[in-house]
Amino acid sequence: MMRTQFFSHDSVNKKIFRAALTIGSATVVVKVAATLKDLMVARSFGRNDSLDAFLIALVLPTFAMGLVATSLALALIPVLVETRQKEGVPAAQQLLSSIFLVTGFLLVAAGVLLGLCAPLYLPYLAHSFPQQKLVLTREFLYLLVPWLVLGGLATFMGFVLNAIEKFAVPALVPILTPTAVLVCVSLWTHHDSGFALVAGTVTGSFLEASFLFYLIRKHNILGALQWHGIDERVKSVLWQTGPMMAGSLLMGATPVVDQVMAAVLGAGSVSALNYGNKVPIGLVSICAMALSTAVLPYFSQMVADGDWQGCKHTLKRYTALNATVSIPLTILLAIFSRPIIHLLFQRGAFTSADTEIVSRVQAGYMLQVPFYVLSMIFVRFITAMRRNDLLMYGAAINLVVDIAMNLVLMRIWGVAGIALSTSIVIFISFLFLSICSVKLLNQKLRRPLPSSVPGPVTS
Repeated sequence: MMRTQFFSHDSVNKKIFRAALTIGSATVVVKVAATLKDLMVARSFGRNDSLDAFLIALVLPTFAMGLVATSLALALIPVLVETRQKEGVPAAQQLLSSIFLVTGFLLVAAGVLLGLCAPLYLPYLAHSFPQQKLVLTREFLYLLVPWLVLGGLATFMGFVLNAIEKFAVPALVPILTPTAVLVCVSLWTHHDSGFALVAGTVTGSFLEASFLFYLIRKHNILGALQWHGIDERVKSVLWQTGPMMAGSLLMGATPVVDQVMAAVLGAGSVSALNYGNKVPIGLVSICAMALSTAVLPYFSQMVADGDWQGCKHTLKRYTALNATVSIPLTILLAIFSRPIIHLLFQRGAFTSADTEIVSRVQAGYMLQVPFYVLSMIFVRFITAMRRNDLLMYGAAINLVVDIAMNLVLMRIWGVAGIALSTSIVIFISFLFLSICSVKLLNQKLRRPLPSSVPGPVTS
């Protein structure tokens, strides 16, 4: 019996590997398009005021999008998987319809609130910007509100498709936004105008959301889009969304804090932070996000079935695999940071002085990659266990450490110190999440849970 279970667990791990490989391959294609977009942006904009204004205008909409869409989607998936397994497709369709409408309503509310309050918070968010640059930032933010709603719905629908083990197309769809930006920057009369970036970003999000909505209808995941009331399944999702949002709020505040603190360091510092994070974020997207996206539906299935040995087997297998691959790669890329930045960006308005600054930023960010990859496996396990309160506590620790380390390291290494601070935060987060996951799993192995009930899974 034990041998049969082992091969069953191994079969699940093979499915996860194939899904992660599919997502990773699709993400590489998307990142190639994003890199081409970044190269054109670097050549056209360098580190000018228009790009700084666009990046600051993106900060809070991006934050709000993750807070609403990602939090609701991650809280939904374990409940949606369990509902499909135990109650059938019609019940799952009703659940998804209600949560979809909640997501759309909250995204619209967030966009309206950000737009109305922009004159109040932007002077603080970009307090070192001169008045003309601040006005431009506000104009960009108003124009990006539709992107917040459409991009958030696209993110939500991508997670929903993953829940039924549809991975390839949702991973490829994000190619539409960098492609739209490339087209808009190429065709815009003034190639260094931030309005071209805004137009491409909004257009891309519309195309993504439209196509993904077509897919969830095609795969019969979503029936008639209507409100079915707050039943026990909806309550279960909303119960987990609260701490997930709180955790996302605290964790999402970290890049906001980094960009605001970078703005204090002088003109071009925000852009340097953005350029320096391109390759590390690319690696995280390909490795960590591919695996974490693939593993969540399977963790959710195992938790719904009470298969704690399967969870343990998967955690051990993929922790070892990721450590083996990501640590040597990260060290190599950190050593060759300057040649990488020179090759990618040094042309046009992007000078050798920019390369020197950005390469140090990239090296600091690069150190986070192994720990980010490992952390995301534990994050998805905790989410599947419906213990998002632990993620909230971890995010609070991260924010406090990030602010403290930024204050210390930016005085020593400038904007590169902010990047190094981020890597230290991710390492501490990894330690916290791995300890919590091991403790949760050991509790379940010692005392198997009864059948699932709405609300958090308690230990």
